[in-house]
Amino acid sequence: MDYAEDKHKEEREAMNGSVDSWREVILVYTSALHQVQTKLEILNDEFQHVHRYNPIEHIKGRIKTPESIVKKLKKNGRESTIDNMIQYVNDIAGIRIICSFSSDIYRIAEILRNQKDITVISEKDYITYPKASGYKSYHMIVTVPVYLSDRTIDAKVEIQIRTVAMDFWASLEHKIHYKFEGNAPENLKKELVDCAKMVSDLDNRMEQLNEQIQGLESGYENEEY
Repeated sequence: MDYAEDKHKEEREAMNGSVDSWREVILVYTSALHQVQTKLEILNDEFQHVHRYNPIEHIKGRIKTPESIVKKLKKNGRESTIDNMIQYVNDIAGIRIICSFSSDIYRIAEILRNQKDITVISEKDYITYPKASGYKSYHMIVTVPVYLSDRTIDAKVEIQIRTVAMDFWASLEHKIHYKFEGNAPENLKKELVDCAKMVSDLDNRMEQLNEQIQGLESGYENEEY
């Protein structure tokens, strides 16, 4: 048995399903991920063409590993089956959109809401209402149609939208969480909360600075006219 066969055997055993079923599920979610990524890239190109401005700094996409899916199902007291995976795990396909400014976050969320082939299932605004840890981001769970040869499947994609500064903070918080398995020392938790406040202040100041720059640019354009 070669490496590929070993891998599929482990995936099948992890999710209590056939190899063919598992492959199809991953195909569907990978296709959904590509669709949303392509849509975002086109929207960003349009902004650059029309407004000479890119609201998106970069986009990160990933498919959750079988191990992570099983872990999440077990944490929620559910059996590790493909049916449960599809029904209860909303972030099998995940996209993170990194923006320069907080205002871009809400602009992109609104654009996604208005896309005819995207259905929004839920939204969570952790920017207006941050988590106790200091975590800030805008979360959306959406579905997009994946067209197969014999049918159409609506696949879920989790979208997280945040600024560069928020992403930097969240990356460190994620490392600390896994380093201490969710039981970080209190002094580190306090430091993270303090850093989150500094990140928020930085985002606000950068937003104000950007508004000033745009105002000056408009003034120059009017003078030239």
